[in-house]
Amino acid sequence: MPISAHAIHGDELHLASVDAALARVERCARPLAPRATPLDAAEGQVLARAVLAAQASPAADVAAMDGYAVRDADLAAGAATLKVIGQAFAGQPFEGALSPGTCVRIFTGAQTPAGADRVVIQENARQTGWLATLRAGAADKRHIRAAGSDFRPGDVLVEAGQTLTAPRLVAAAAADVAHVDIVPRPRVAILASGDELRAPGDPARLPASVPDTVSLGVAAMIRAFGGEADRPRRLRDDLPDLRQAAAAACEVSDLVVVTGGASVGARDHARTMFEPLGLELIFSKVALRPGKPVWLGRAGRTLVLGLPGNPTAAMVTARLFLVPLVAGLAGRPPRTAMAWGREPLAGGLEASGEWETYILGQSTKAGVAPAAVRDSSSQAALGRADVLIRRRPGAPAAAAGALVETLALAGWRDPAAPFR
Repeated sequence: MPISAHAIHGDELHLASVDAALARVERCARPLAPRATPLDAAEGQVLARAVLAAQASPAADVAAMDGYAVRDADLAAGAATLKVIGQAFAGQPFEGALSPGTCVRIFTGAQTPAGADRVVIQENARQTGWLATLRAGAADKRHIRAAGSDFRPGDVLVEAGQTLTAPRLVAAAAADVAHVDIVPRPRVAILASGDELRAPGDPARLPASVPDTVSLGVAAMIRAFGGEADRPRRLRDDLPDLRQAAAAACEVSDLVVVTGGASVGARDHARTMFEPLGLELIFSKVALRPGKPVWLGRAGRTLVLGLPGNPTAAMVTARLFLVPLVAGLAGRPPRTAMAWGREPLAGGLEASGEWETYILGQSTKAGVAPAAVRDSSSQAALGRADVLIRRRPGAPAAAAGALVETLALAGWRDPAAPFR
């Protein structure tokens, strides 16, 4: 059940395990309401409703090869010389019908004329003027695609819940529909709080200021997993201004991500800035390192996720909780975003403490190499990492070669496997 924000400050009783927090994320990550969108604008989005064929394909019998449309009766002897009475092209059918002793020159995809039983391929024909000498045996292929042989009206061509990849867009277009019902990409606002933050590369540097790096990583992660990230807003630690920004973000967003200000300092306003909006907490902190201060709540209809300000802690908690949240809102099963693997260690690890621990790792030929620097504010290690190593509470020391649980840090490693 949601927990009142007023009852949570400093309260360690609401420390959730990682698995419990993920279960709450999954319950919240429901697909957004379907929206009709033009087919040519639906690439990469998830279908809310199946795409049904509006008509049969092919709509009529059509030639599967270039050749001559003929009657079986005229080839009873296996060969015959027939009069060519016309031509048929894809989109330009022959309007008449075959009579005894006649044939029609036909090309792949063209509708077969009335009375035709097969297409004799052009390799088995020789035409001189308006006469064609043809040969075909009874066992030869007919080279005709029957009407409805691919699909019939009402057949499901793309199922609900599937992502519209390039091949599925072809199938959806074959259904002959102009619009499809998709799950909209969730709109996500990013609010970065902290007097010390400035834009990377800002020439007007102030003493003790630091570049805001976390917002860029969070925005990239949102886009990679199906969301639309608004341009991050950097906010000073001024509560009235923060509350105004929170209200504006919640008004237009499905999810707000606030970074920093998640501890208990005098200027840590990440939660209090949402209190006038009726913030109800879903979990207030999680028993993991790094990233214990991560929290999730709801302000009216809008979900709010609070991430730590330290870069490694922010990226770890974003990968664990933001990614399945965005995926679920975008119509993908949240669990598909959490594809845990088991890989050998390229170097040893010490025993874990009482909390679940996540360590940056780098994939090598020998296995996953744990980062040497494990400070939650480390940024250089993030540039080399491509995987998280999961260490359960109380896990014993692990030597090189031991199998450990892993999770791809920035996304799925196999680009063909992310979504159904």
